[in-house]
Amino acid sequence: MSDAPRPDDASGRPAADGGGDEGTDAPPSASEVLGAALGGAARRAGLDPAEGRSTGHVVWAAMGGWRGILESVLPGVVFLVAWTATYNPAPDARSGNLLLSLGLSVGLAAVFTIVRLIQRQSASAAIGGLVAAAAAAALSLWTGRGEDSFVPGFLTNTLYGTAFLVSALVGWPLIGLAVGFLMGEGTAWRADRRKRRVFFWLSIAWAGLFALRLVVQLPLYFAGDVTALGTLKLIMGLPLFAPLVAVTWLAVRALYPSARK
Repeated sequence: MSDAPRPDDASGRPAADGGGDEGTDAPPSASEVLGAALGGAARRAGLDPAEGRSTGHVVWAAMGGWRGILESVLPGVVFLVAWTATYNPAPDARSGNLLLSLGLSVGLAAVFTIVRLIQRQSASAAIGGLVAAAAAAALSLWTGRGEDSFVPGFLTNTLYGTAFLVSALVGWPLIGLAVGFLMGEGTAWRADRRKRRVFFWLSIAWAGLFALRLVVQLPLYFAGDVTALGTLKLIMGLPLFAPLVAVTWLAVRALYPSARK
């Protein structure tokens, strides 16, 4: 998932070297490797501040366009609709048809992946979504509880939230590492107090998003309210992700006005 630093990228900017001396053969530091991985992922998602794109274009690209949105949202919607439509309110049941709901959701994710493979398009995101959906379905079928299909999502939010929070608190915010690589300055941004402050608060904001999802959704999980849980997962997905991408983009562009084209 990482892009190795290159002497010059497509825009003619030197690749990030973490501030090291030219001509040295010192192995890259952990921060350089992580920055390259994060920056490479951001570049592939269309989030390079030096490309001069509009905020709307960047947010749209980050979501994957209409196709990416459908691939991200539809499996969850299908699961929610199938579960609600087959819900049995009897006291000894109080559940939907788990096998049908999961089968339709995973099946749709598989269709999206197969179509991308047939069209020879990048299917990494679709494959990742399929694997996640299959893992969630397997766990839920194993326990027999529909709410357990949301556990992998809780783990992902916990992992991402913790990573953003810890990186900010130790002075190496992930946003800064990614932007430093993209802008060709490695970790030199750490000498700029303004950049450090902005990257700190941006990373805290992302950590807050992941934490908010957990705070709101976990009580519904423990209550076994699959319908409400599925609905809130959709609401707290792209509708919260997109505005934060926009805020992050605008804040980073303000730090690098010379990168605008």
